This record gives sequence, structure tokens and C-alpha cells, in this order.
Amino acid sequence: MDVQRRRLVLASLLVAMFLSAMEGTIVATAMPTIIGDLGGFSLFAWVFSLFLLAQVASIPIYGRLSDVWGRKRVFSIGMIIFLLGSLLCGFSHSMVMLIISRAIQGIGAGAIQPVASTIVGDMYALRERARVQGYISGAWALASIIGPTFGGLIVQVIGWPWIFWINVPIGLAAWLGIFLFHREELTLQKHTIDYVGSLTLVIGISALILALVQGGVVWSWLSWQSMFSFTSFLLFTILFILRQRVAAEPILPLHLLSTRNVALANGIALIIGGITYGISSFTPTFAQGVLGTSPVVAGLTIATLSIGWPIAASLSGPIILSRGYRYSFILGLSVTLLATIIYPFLLTPYSNAWLLGVGTAMFGFGLGLSSTTSLLLVQTAVSYDQRGVSTGVNMFSRTLGSSLWVAILGSIMDGVIASRLRVQSGVQSNQGATLNVTNVLLDPVARAQLPLAKLHVLTHALATGIDRAFWFVCASALVGIILTWFVSSTIPQQQ
Repeated sequence: MDVQRRRLVLASLLVAMFLSAMEGTIVATAMPTIIGDLGGFSLFAWVFSLFLLAQVASIPIYGRLSDVWGRKRVFSIGMIIFLLGSLLCGFSHSMVMLIISRAIQGIGAGAIQPVASTIVGDMYALRERARVQGYISGAWALASIIGPTFGGLIVQVIGWPWIFWINVPIGLAAWLGIFLFHREELTLQKHTIDYVGSLTLVIGISALILALVQGGVVWSWLSWQSMFSFTSFLLFTILFILRQRVAAEPILPLHLLSTRNVALANGIALIIGGITYGISSFTPTFAQGVLGTSPVVAGLTIATLSIGWPIAASLSGPIILSRGYRYSFILGLSVTLLATIIYPFLLTPYSNAWLLGVGTAMFGFGLGLSSTTSLLLVQTAVSYDQRGVSTGVNMFSRTLGSSLWVAILGSIMDGVIASRLRVQSGVQSNQGATLNVTNVLLDPVARAQLPLAKLHVLTHALATGIDRAFWFVCASALVGIILTWFVSSTIPQQQ
């Protein structure tokens, strides 16, 4: 493929990734207006949950299908489904229709990230691939950061349906770029799709994501709903593994998970996803809720993540080719660990918001280096006809890590905040303390009406809760470093 054609394909992939990533966050600021129009306040959490559930559950399947049917075909299918869901979201006349449309969006979005990364793996050699994957990671991080602000602007200027409809013309342009300019050679042979394995995988993952997203928020962790969801996850996971052992063409070849380097890379990706979630959610919440900054300044404290990430990603290729995957992993996760040790000392009610931005940039460098190394390792450790599923599993591991850490870090924060409030006179604590405190502190009107004494209590409680949660993030980085010591130290050949 000539240089100009590759650039056009890459630009199309970046646009598609940007849209997919932003759709996970842009809806947040529009929800009050949407609820005002459609009603159904009790259902609003499903607008987010079903999108995430459908996206995560479909990622490994799309990865495998891209090996069987070809990257372009699967990417096109995913993009069309995503755009159809976007169109239906804008036309929704009830909360139920919006939730169903969001699920359709999520099913389409599940194809975009893994297949786009696989196409990059096909087009570029290892040294260039690291730099280009850095661009994709940067687009993903940037979309996650500006999504809420962009969503609020659209709602104010042209109305909430356009946060969905704006995807259609831009997404069609991205799809057209892939359709016209991407060339791939397919081996014409008959394949058997493992429908039974796909079904058990989707049900099992859906049950897990449902339990993690709803547990501790909509229902308690010990409720029958949580127990049923976790039990379903275990049951269908066992059924999935048994099916993969006998399937002619398994949706997820088990030998990929038993290969040491691939298994370790996916385990590290799980941790990276969790740490990334912790940074991207806690930092702006701390800046605005504890330090009392404006939403713009709070956004800037996390924006530096997208500066350090692509810089590190672009350096990963030369580092890997000169020193090996293990060295690159250790360097990236060591920087991440150092950042997690320094960061809690910045999380005080008297911190400077700009120092948080510096700490976040350090996180961006460490996570960018280790995340790109993880992806490059799973892509180079397998043959071309398994690169799609291997990339999909890596992306799934990272997304699953985010979901797991949502539950763990949220529980730590809620417990610490509730404990702090119980010992303060005149402040009543209850289940969901984290949500209550953050809602008050992030609302400028409600915050301004708080007596100074109560404001002091709430900001210190939130600061302590985030600080304690970050020690778990620190432990996560330490576990990641331990895992890297088992990665092969062999220096890969240029490929």
C-alpha cells in the first residue's frame, strides 16, 4: 500500500475511533435535558450500562470475525450498526427506545476499536506501528476528555438529538475512506462460525458487566440480582471454555490464553485499563469537587494524559526493538508506579490544580508506554490469521479492567467517605455516600449554599476517599511490574 493511501486509511481509522470513544462520554452532560424531554429518570443508568455492556461483550467476537471475514468487511459492519444506532438514538421518543438504540450503538462500537488497531497492525511494521498506535490512543484519550464539554455545547446550541446525529455524516466519511482506500488480500476458504461459543461468551460477559455496573449503585452487592449475575457469569464462562475445547474454529482459541507472553500482556492490559479509569475519573472529580475549580480547569488536569500517552507510545517501538518487550514494560509501569506514589501527596484540599496536571502527564507517559507494548506484543506473538482475535482479546482485557476497577474503587471511596461522615457531627451518612457528596460538590449552586463548616467536612471526606482509592491504584501498578518480570526478554525482529 502506497504512503498516500495509508495516510487516508489511518485518518479514517482515527476519526472512527474518536467517534466511538466520545460516544461513551458525550451523553453524560446531555442526560438532564434528555430526561426532561423523555422522562424515565429511573431508567437513565441503563443508557450508559447497555452501551458499555454491548460494546464489551462484542469486542472478542469482532476480533475473531475480522480474521475470518476480513478487516474491511467487519469494520464496515460495525460502523454501519454504530451509525444506525446513532440515528435511532436521535429519533428516540421514549427512554426505552433510547436505551435499545444505545445497545445497538454499543454493538457497532465493539467492532471499531479492535478492528482499527488490527488494520494498523497489518499496514505498519513494528517500529512504525508503535508510533501509529500512539496516535490512536491519543485520539481515544482526547475524545474521552472533551466528550462531556462538547456534549454540553451541542445540547445548548442545537439540541440533544445532535449529540447522536453528528456521528452520521462524520462516520460515513470515515467508512468511505476505509472502503475506498484500504486493500487487503483474503484467502478464499470455507470457515465455520462458532455460534454456540459466541452466545455463551456474550451471555457470560454481559452478566459480569451488568453485575459490576449495577452492583453497589442500583442494587447492593449481596442482593439476589448481584448473586444471580455473578453466578451466571461463572456458569457461562465454564460453558464457553468447554465449547472452545471442541469447536472446529473456536471464537477464542484457548492456546492464545495459554501462551505465556500473550497471557501476561493481557493481564497487564487489564491492570492498565483499571489504572486509566482511576486517573481519568478521579482527577477531574478531585479538582472540581475538592479544590473547587471550574469544570474547564478540572478538564485540563486530565487533558495532560493525552500529551504523555502518545509521546510514550511513539517511543515504544525503538525501545522494544533495542531492548525488548520486558524492558519497555518495566520502564512504563515503573513510571506509572512512581506516579501513583507521588499522586496521593497531591490529593489534599490544599493542592494546586496544575500540579495534578503534571502528575497526570506522568501517568500518561507510563500508561502509554506499557499499553502500546502490551498491544504490540499480542500482535507480533501470533500469525496474521489470529491477529484480529488476539488484538480483540487485548482490547477486551483493557475495557474489562476499567469495569472491574469501577466497582472496586467506587466501593473503597464509598466506604471511606461514609466512615468519615459518620464521625462528623451534624452530617448524616447513608448508602451511596460517594454519589451524594460528589453531586453536591460538583454542583456550583448547591456548593455555594453549603455552610463553610459543612463544605469543609464534605471536601475533606471526598479527598480522603479518593486518596485511599489511589493506594489500590498504587498496588495495581506494583502487581503489573511483578508480571512484567515473567515476560520473555527476547528482542523481537523488525516485522
